[in-house]
Amino acid sequence: MNTENYGQTASFIWTVADLLRGHFKQSQYGRIILPFTLLRRLECVVAPNKQDVLEAADRLRDKSDAVREQLLLRASGRPFYNASPLTLATLSESHTAEDLISYVQSFSPSARDIFEHFNFEEFVLKLAEADLLYQVTQQFGKQIDLSLDTVSNYGMGLIFEELIRKFAESSNETAGEHFTPRDVVHAATSLLMTGQEKVLTPNSIITIYDPTAGTGGFLSESDEYIQSISENVTVRLFGQELNPESYAICKADMMIKDQEVANIKLGNTLSNDQLAHESFKYMLANPPFGVDWKASQRVVTEEHKVRGFDGRFGPGLPRVSDGSLLFLLHLVSKMRDPREGGSRIGIILNGSPLFTGSAGSGESEIRRYLLQNDLVEAIVALPTDMFFNTGISTYIWILSNAKKPERKGKVQLIDGSETFAKMRKSLGSKRKYLTDDHINELVRIYGAIKETKNSKVFPNEAFGYRRITIERPLRLNFQANEERVAQLDDEKALQKLKADDFNQLKQAIQRINADTLFTNRDDFTKALNDQLKASDIKLTAAQLKAVLNALSKRDSDADICSDKKGNAEADSSLRDYENVPLTDDIYEYFEREVKPHVPDAWIDESKRDEQDSEVGIVGFEIPFNRHFYVFEPPRPLEEIDADLKQCTDKIKQMIEELSA
Repeated sequence: MNTENYGQTASFIWTVADLLRGHFKQSQYGRIILPFTLLRRLECVVAPNKQDVLEAADRLRDKSDAVREQLLLRASGRPFYNASPLTLATLSESHTAEDLISYVQSFSPSARDIFEHFNFEEFVLKLAEADLLYQVTQQFGKQIDLSLDTVSNYGMGLIFEELIRKFAESSNETAGEHFTPRDVVHAATSLLMTGQEKVLTPNSIITIYDPTAGTGGFLSESDEYIQSISENVTVRLFGQELNPESYAICKADMMIKDQEVANIKLGNTLSNDQLAHESFKYMLANPPFGVDWKASQRVVTEEHKVRGFDGRFGPGLPRVSDGSLLFLLHLVSKMRDPREGGSRIGIILNGSPLFTGSAGSGESEIRRYLLQNDLVEAIVALPTDMFFNTGISTYIWILSNAKKPERKGKVQLIDGSETFAKMRKSLGSKRKYLTDDHINELVRIYGAIKETKNSKVFPNEAFGYRRITIERPLRLNFQANEERVAQLDDEKALQKLKADDFNQLKQAIQRINADTLFTNRDDFTKALNDQLKASDIKLTAAQLKAVLNALSKRDSDADICSDKKGNAEADSSLRDYENVPLTDDIYEYFEREVKPHVPDAWIDESKRDEQDSEVGIVGFEIPFNRHFYVFEPPRPLEEIDADLKQCTDKIKQMIEELSA
């Protein structure tokens, strides 16, 4: 069955919604159709050995639950079974609800757990109350064939995706939070597995992990990919998912694939890592784009502060509004030691993790850690409009802590933004897709590691810089004219003076010649102090500073203000910053790029990086688009003028026709 047939099957299953219309809200359709689809799939999968299970169940009535469980699993030949003689097609019309609940309870515990996450019994009773339950069970049991001979595991994944998308559309939910389009999954998996033939040898055991497993698309795709290129490889799949319904679908998918369902966990990966002591060979993830991590903030922040680099988030924390980089750090923490073969990561992120955050920020420190530890292997830009819930630009990051010699110390950027085919019909925001040829082309470019129009290779340090603080001297003029004296009323430090003292202060200042413009602070301060002494007025240092502030104005022609040691004071309003590439000497850069424009500037050498104590704060960013930007000169003015004239002539003609 091809992809189009799977879509037709999904559409046929969704016609059950026609029965529900008027009795249930649209937002509830998926909560009925999805578990029934799962139930029918499980029923079809166990059907070939169902009679063996029933016979075994009859013989094992007197056995303990543990022994009975193991023997029934053996009879089933699957990691789950159903010990009821009933099927969806044979449920009684008069006692459908009781029969159906009994039928579901006859599944093995791991399968029963799936339906609990859908609150299945609650909807069964609601369907019975609406007198629809028998019709629904008959439609699934008699008209929908989901056997392995008819629908492969891959096809079942596509069917689930289409049903979830329809469910999301009907309830205004975000489908993209539950699964990743299969073409994107295939692209990320293919890139991750490229060149891994020596690892995927017969009889080897491979572990794959997804911390945002959704319905299990990445896990299923990577398993199928490995099985397609290598024989007799044992693949163990691990994952964790936050959404109970997505978790239930993922768990069902793992059961059908004979995977250990206990390796799929339910819960928040950031605040409750349920595979905390595990490490994995391959990891794939598509964390939610631009979603905040407020719900996990307390736990994550505490782990960062208390455990540091012994925990997952040692390098730093991104801003609370976007937790993408936290998932990346989480994956990095689960990498195997390079001496044991290391690990590889494929993660899909939006553009924000490439450049958000200046030097010293959490995002920059995370990029710094990844690049200085030579973990980033390649970043591939995907086309826009690739996802069901957003049209933003996205990128596949490939990371490894066991790079091949030719990749060590380097990062490859690949522009695949123009590599796509247009869909005949949009699915939500998804208007483009990747064909197998497109994916193969991206893999070829990645494997070649060469400089081309769409591929750039950089040393890690090319993305680093030092943010130096550029200061310029404070230059002020002073004058005791009426306008400036009036500004004394606004100085908070002077508002604490008694009214009589404040008036005396004003009178003392006004004795300074109002027409005299002082361009040297020391000269004005001396004149001011002389008047204060004559009036026997004593000011604190803060109050004297407030007076000078009120009576001053910035003046580029004035003398430089100096501190007590004779050093020039910096003017905070003229403070600027320069990002100096790590490959440049900051002082040479300063003399070349700054001094010619502002000769009186200097570098504030007190601003130093915490990690290496060198001048300037180290930052890292990956300006992806800048490296692939192609300048297109604007059209000649003559052409623009001609177009404008044509437009105005047309407007003029239309006005004349209306006036006629």
